[in-house]
Amino acid sequence: MGCTRRHFLAGALAAGASGLFGVSGSVAQGTAAPARPKITSGTDRVSLGRTGLKPTVLGIGTGTRGGSEQLALGQEGFVRLFRHAYERGIRYIDTADMYSMHLFVRFAIQGLPREELFILTKTMAKHPEVAKADIERFRRELRTDYLDCILMHCMTKGTFPVDMRPVMDVLTEAKQKGRVRAIGISSHGMDPLRASVDCDWIEVQLVRINPFGQNMDGKPEEVLPICQKIHATGRGVLGMKIYGETGYESREKRLQALRYVLQSGVVDAFTIGFSKPEQIDETLELIRQALTSEQAG
Repeated sequence: MGCTRRHFLAGALAAGASGLFGVSGSVAQGTAAPARPKITSGTDRVSLGRTGLKPTVLGIGTGTRGGSEQLALGQEGFVRLFRHAYERGIRYIDTADMYSMHLFVRFAIQGLPREELFILTKTMAKHPEVAKADIERFRRELRTDYLDCILMHCMTKGTFPVDMRPVMDVLTEAKQKGRVRAIGISSHGMDPLRASVDCDWIEVQLVRINPFGQNMDGKPEEVLPICQKIHATGRGVLGMKIYGETGYESREKRLQALRYVLQSGVVDAFTIGFSKPEQIDETLELIRQALTSEQAG
């Protein structure tokens, strides 16, 4: 499955024309994702689209301010942080080559049951041979036989489904060989976000989303309808920048952001970059509050 040039152009035009009008009938090309059971906590396992993978609702991010906050913890500090998250029930970790965090992640997961973890990383490769080398290097650096998910990192152009085809083919081959379990993109900009709607090569999409528009591809009222279209195709949708990277200035705003994402109906799971165990504890409590208020409503 993939995007032909004709398919891409038609999809981009359709997406641009209907960007603010919810899910259109033309988008439902794939089989819808399994119905999501009621979420009760941030450590619940959820289905990631049709991939068969089940990350926890909350994931630990390693890229706050380009990964500088997590790198500043040092190896031992990051291991302690992740082990705290693990003890609280979190099994999802998000990283990327550009964060220079693979070795920290390796030591953080060392000795833990691999089958319990959902490990996502990202490649900046623009050439197929670089992508091939990246996949093998990532597996070595993380000391894992397979990557649960690998994304083409930071797509910035609406033409990525055509421009990145050679790299997409490499990721598809890696999946067929069992080295990767799911493939997709992270988008940075409204053009690639819109273009992704009709690119059925994508299995997982990492989207910047929060109610305040901080560090997002566009305004929340523009991004959410596109996420609805992506989710309607049965793809897995992962959220990032839930706290806008700044953490906002209050617990109340963090609760508002979590409530927005959890009630959106289009985000399967999400990642937040933490630097202190108490931030993890607070977020798990805020998720509980957000879910309680949703059920009460």
